[in-house]
This record gives sequence, C-alpha cells and structure tokens, in this order.
Amino acid sequence: MPNIKSAKKSVITTKKTTIENTIYTSKIKNSIKKVENAVKEKNNLLASTELKTAIMNIDKGVSKGILKQNTANRKKARLNKIVKEM
Repeated sequence: MPNIKSAKKSVITTKKTTIENTIYTSKIKNSIKKVENAVKEKNNLLASTELKTAIMNIDKGVSKGILKQNTANRKKARLNKIVKEM
C-alpha cells in the first residue's frame, strides 16, 4: 500500500479505469458473439443489425483507447466477411 498521497490517488483511479475498461471490453466481445450467433442461426436481418452495433462498439473502443486501430479494423473486417458469406 502506498504512503504518498498522490500514489494513493493513482491506485484509486487505476481501479476505476480498470473496471471501466473491463466493462467496455466485455460489451465489445458480447456484441461480436451476437453477430456470430445470428450468422449461425442464418438470420440475415438480425446479423446485419447486430453487425452495425458491433462496429459501433468497436469504434468506441478505439476512441476510448481500449483497442488499437489495427485490431479494430481486423475485427470489423472479419465480421463483415462472415456476414457477407452468409
């Protein structure tokens, strides 16, 4: 446990940001799983709507600094490919 006041504050803020980041990464993963499940069910309408929300969540993750741009582009491209092959 830190003794300096600024170090104590940094521990608290690190905990807060870690919680926020885990919440947002799980949101991204869940939206990707929803797209994959819609493709497995061969529900074209549901897959396209879930794809839009997944892309939106991935882009927000990039803007928040949770994902790198190349990782986000790769995830979006793979999801688009899956939906188009359906």
